[in-house]
Amino acid sequence: MKIRVGQGYDVHRLEEGRAFWLGGIQIPSTFGPVGHSDADVVCHVLCDALLGAANMRNIGYHFSDKDPRWKGVDSKLLLAEVLRMVREAGYEISNVDVTVVLQEPKLNPHIPAMKTCLAGVMAIPEDDISIKATTSEHIGFVGRGEGIAAHCVALIFKD
Repeated sequence: MKIRVGQGYDVHRLEEGRAFWLGGIQIPSTFGPVGHSDADVVCHVLCDALLGAANMRNIGYHFSDKDPRWKGVDSKLLLAEVLRMVREAGYEISNVDVTVVLQEPKLNPHIPAMKTCLAGVMAIPEDDISIKATTSEHIGFVGRGEGIAAHCVALIFKD
């Protein structure tokens, strides 16, 4: 059995009047992340971690922000395409672990819905998806409410 690990990191600026998509669901908020797609940092770090584990470069390589096809796209579609690519290479997902760094709004009440949504997209059990939320204690761009960051580790395997 071949086991591989990948890591992902993403940040997005926050802006008033934007929809706040995170982990495939919309979070109630008066502001949201800015990006070429829907700026869902959880989906983006999952893509990067899975692509990295499979040695397939990164999300920007496959879904360039210069390509108008991806303008405003639902990031769950990007994640589904990454999963297709990883599985086509013979890998399966063992588990993923995501940490979201955001000052406000509080995310813990939304984590179960994110896990349910992502389990459906990824076709893996919710128990194989860990999502945690933390703040930056009012330090830096996240602490000032200017942005959101996320980290992810993914474990994949092939028989």
